[in-house]
Amino acid sequence: MTVPQPGAPLPLEGFLVLDFSQFLAGPVAALRLADLGARVIKIERPGTGDIGRGLAFAGARAGGDTVSFHAMNRGKQSVAADLKDPEQLAFVRRLVEQADVVVENFRPGVMTRLGLDYDAIRAVNPGVVYGSITGYGDAGPWVDRPGQDLLAQSISGLPWLQADPEPNAFGISIADHLASCHLAHGITALLLRRLRTGIGGQVQTSLLEAMLDLQFEMLSVRLTEPGAITSRPRGPHSAHTYLPAPYGVYPTANGHLSIAMNPVPQLGELLEIPELTVLTEPETWWTERERIEMLLAARLRTASTEHWLAVLDAADVWCAPLHTVDELVEHEGFHAIDMVQTLTRDEADGARTEVTTTRLPIRLDGQRVWGRGGAPVLGADTEQVHGELAPQVAGSLP
Repeated sequence: MTVPQPGAPLPLEGFLVLDFSQFLAGPVAALRLADLGARVIKIERPGTGDIGRGLAFAGARAGGDTVSFHAMNRGKQSVAADLKDPEQLAFVRRLVEQADVVVENFRPGVMTRLGLDYDAIRAVNPGVVYGSITGYGDAGPWVDRPGQDLLAQSISGLPWLQADPEPNAFGISIADHLASCHLAHGITALLLRRLRTGIGGQVQTSLLEAMLDLQFEMLSVRLTEPGAITSRPRGPHSAHTYLPAPYGVYPTANGHLSIAMNPVPQLGELLEIPELTVLTEPETWWTERERIEMLLAARLRTASTEHWLAVLDAADVWCAPLHTVDELVEHEGFHAIDMVQTLTRDEADGARTEVTTTRLPIRLDGQRVWGRGGAPVLGADTEQVHGELAPQVAGSLP
């Protein structure tokens, strides 16, 4: 077996990716390819660029763009091109003729009207790998609805599954994030096929498909045994609709403690709750869910999280502290996993912008994968790309 040497090239070095996507799902899919070594060129609208430059998570900005834009677009180049302008569109078409990968996340039909859909590009670039993310696929009653994370969560039923007691959506863009993973996965699979066979291809996913895949356990039970998924009353501390007590999050004297799947009588003995030691029948962990959770909460409130961790860890009980974001980023465990990187960007006015973000969450050959630069200034690479990849295309640039 050949062992990769330190400093070996990243897996996607030499591949050219054109990123037409905006905001989160598409740009993060392209980001994953960039982190793995691909050259990624963003195609952006002159003047405004990717809408993610202005949609600020928590209102945070850095160097004129949002912090989230910096995090999603590190290591990319930016080309500003008005796709409604024939000369600039001709320039972009020259780029797609040479691209290994095209990524887009417009509503169905937009790229077709521009002549940049998969069939049109494949006609001039047969080996292209074309990746698309939509909100809800290409057909059906939801196809024209806005492809936005909260809306996709809602249509998928995920907030219903999270009801506590009212429907409760995730507070992060989970549909966008997971769709980006699936698209990057599909693109790399098709690139591998192309290397083996010479055949390009198209990979498509959607926010809805990502949400349905996330719920595969629940949907598999519902589809296999209709009627098995019914509304179950959750206890006051339940963390899962379809798992019995003690599965939940409980207050302590100075924070919260999460407890996973554990025998209720064992917890009763360890925490000195006699009422729980007699519940030896697992069915009672369902039928007396609320009472069990209230007894656990009352006991756990009497001491600190650290105290209870010492008791439960010694007995190999599945539990963990619940961290605030400040507690997380200050903890030695967070530093040990080494997920943080600081990227810089030189601005047009000569200033330097620094953004601290996370890295790609995988290791290759035992090595962490770091970003290769900050996010691009809008249009900063237009002249270079034009001269390098489309010198024979005449016309004014934005």
